[in-house]
Amino acid sequence: MVTLHESWKAPLQAEFDAPYMAALKEFLVAERDRGKRIFPKGSEWFHALDVTPLEQVRVVILGQDPYHGEGQAHGLCFSVKPGVRPPPSLINIYKEMKSDLALEPPSHGNLEAWAKQGVLLLNAVLTVEAGLAASHQGKGWERFTDAVIRLVNDQPRPVVFILWGSYAQRKAAFVDRQRHLVLASAHPSPLSAHNGFFGSRPFSKANEFLIANGQDPIDWDLRK
Repeated sequence: MVTLHESWKAPLQAEFDAPYMAALKEFLVAERDRGKRIFPKGSEWFHALDVTPLEQVRVVILGQDPYHGEGQAHGLCFSVKPGVRPPPSLINIYKEMKSDLALEPPSHGNLEAWAKQGVLLLNAVLTVEAGLAASHQGKGWERFTDAVIRLVNDQPRPVVFILWGSYAQRKAAFVDRQRHLVLASAHPSPLSAHNGFFGSRPFSKANEFLIANGQDPIDWDLRK
C-alpha cells in the first residue's frame, strides 16, 4: 500500500500514472515472488514523503539507496530504526554535528525527529534487495525522486539542499541556486569523509540560511 502525505499525492499523480512506475511495480512484485527480500518493507517505501509534507520542507538531505542490512532501512536516508546500531556514515554525520554545533551524539540512529521538522531525508532509490547494495538502481526510482526534488525546487520559499558526495550533487544539479542554498561536500562515508565532509558545518549553515529567510531553524539535537 502506498503511504504518503496528502500534500504529495496530487503533484506526483502523473508520476504514479506513468508507464515507468507500472514497470517498476512489476519488477518489485516479480522480485518478491521469486523469494527476494526487499528493504525497507512496502509500507515504508515512501516514508520520507509521509512524515515530511511538501509545504513543510525546509531542508533536503539526499542519499543514494537504502541500507541493505537486516532491520536497518525504514524509508529515511542515513537513518536506521530504533535499536539498530548507527552505520559508519551516520556516525560520521554525528561527529560533524558535534564539531559544528557542540551536540553530543544520540545513542540511536533514528533521524525521524529531523524529518518531522521539515528535513526531507530522501534516497534517490527507494528500495534494495537484502544484502545487495545498489541492486534496484536504474529501475525507475531515480526518475520518480527527480520529480520529488523538482517539486521542492519549485516551492516559493527558500530551501536548503545538503548534497553529500558526487552522486547527490549530480542528481540535484538543476536546483535553483539563486533562490535556494546548496551545501555540497564530500560524502560522510569513512572512505571520503576526510576529503571535505569533516569541517563543512552543514547544520549551522543551514540554520543560518533559514533564519536569514524568516524561517525557524532546525533543532538538530536527537537526544530528546
